[in-house]
Amino acid sequence: MKSVKKLLTDKPQSYVWSVSSDNTVIDALHLMSDKNIGAVVVIDNNQLVGIFSERDYARKGIIKGRKAKSTPIAEVMTSRVFTVSPDTDIKECMKLFSEKKFRHLPVVEDDQVIGILSIGDIVNSIMKEQVDHIQFLESYITNA
Repeated sequence: MKSVKKLLTDKPQSYVWSVSSDNTVIDALHLMSDKNIGAVVVIDNNQLVGIFSERDYARKGIIKGRKAKSTPIAEVMTSRVFTVSPDTDIKECMKLFSEKKFRHLPVVEDDQVIGILSIGDIVNSIMKEQVDHIQFLESYITNA
């Protein structure tokens, strides 16, 4: 099974987009829209303090009547963030996604966020691995 490090290397865009906890929700939403991403990490003083996703906005912003232009990210972000290291196996990432019911997973090395994986990244990687395995087996059978 592929490691997180390999998966990050294979990602077409591995830049980590972030906001600070005092940015407003609208700032984060503009960034997410511009970059076509579903979540941003929240970094204060070079430390990961949270993650903000479209789901956070829907459940803790809109539903609660908060205004995107005046609400600080700190009020709606998820502050209990699960992270993985580059050496983590993607099977372990999938297990975290399934058990903890979130969709974005920051990758941390030496206390720095070096990437972020989505559940889609993991599913696509697993599917590609399975397709490669099937092609290998078909080739093996054909040439046997």
